[in-house]
Amino acid sequence: MNLKGRNFLTLKDYTPEEITYLLDLAAELKEKKKKGIPVDIHRGKNVALIFEKTSTRTRCSFEVAAHDLGMGTTYLDPVSSQIGKKESIADTARVLGQIYEGIEYRGYGQEIVEELARYAGVPVWNGLTNEYHPTQMLADLLTIREHFGHLKGIRLVYMGDARYNMGNSLMIACSKMGLDFVACAPEKYFPAKELVEQCREYAAASGSAITLTDDVMAGTKGADVVYTDVWVSMGEPDEVWEERIHDLTPYRVTSAVMKNAGEKAIFLHCLPSFHDLKTKIGKEMGERFGISEMEVTDEVFEAPCSKVFDEAENRMHTIKAVMAATLGV
Repeated sequence: MNLKGRNFLTLKDYTPEEITYLLDLAAELKEKKKKGIPVDIHRGKNVALIFEKTSTRTRCSFEVAAHDLGMGTTYLDPVSSQIGKKESIADTARVLGQIYEGIEYRGYGQEIVEELARYAGVPVWNGLTNEYHPTQMLADLLTIREHFGHLKGIRLVYMGDARYNMGNSLMIACSKMGLDFVACAPEKYFPAKELVEQCREYAAASGSAITLTDDVMAGTKGADVVYTDVWVSMGEPDEVWEERIHDLTPYRVTSAVMKNAGEKAIFLHCLPSFHDLKTKIGKEMGERFGISEMEVTDEVFEAPCSKVFDEAENRMHTIKAVMAATLGV
């Protein structure tokens, strides 16, 4: 399969066959990494990494993956780039496209990464926007496939705020790849109706189903994967903490939830997680609201069913597959 020159902006742009190819390539590259087999097939190339939103996993994954492929990287943090400030997105894209073989963008609106892709002339990869997080989806799918041996027929339940990049992207990924997707949240936190309808069309083709429910026990019953994310995303105002904690605490992933899902169920989280008070924000929220954990209990996070660190590792292998494929394997 030839994906050379393609952008990677949202899984809506990719067929199930193309997604499977990327997962297979990631698994192959992971095996070679474990065996110490070099894969520096893009030696001499360079990629730009634009981070308007900082990240541990995404930055490390792109940098290590690029290095393994033989490429150099330039990291542009929120104060190192003039994108959108002194230089337009279109001009930035054309400048970087003349210097680099590929561009990663992690930041705010999807329209920014779309405009970069329109003008760059080289592959552009979405490291996260407000609307979509496609590289995380490949890591999630690979982790699920590694654990269960297959994807079709798996029941994945996303608990929490399903209106933004994680809820949107998991619904797309599941519906395209034949996993049943459940958004378990208060109704006002459901994904946008237009995207739900689009994903129901994908689900009809793949033989899967999409369910939206505010009932925790019904929603998680028999789940294979229980997934959650932080309740307040980077860039959102502090004022929303109180509302989210009030609305979403009933949707915290607890031992009771995992027991209701069943013995075979695993827990996933894209990280970072507020499962204790060992972070600055976690400590502040704990003191302010009298809580010791938020979207997931520490008991679940540290339990054998939690595969969050396998999932985090797979960010690097799947990102490597995306870069290798779109630059030409």
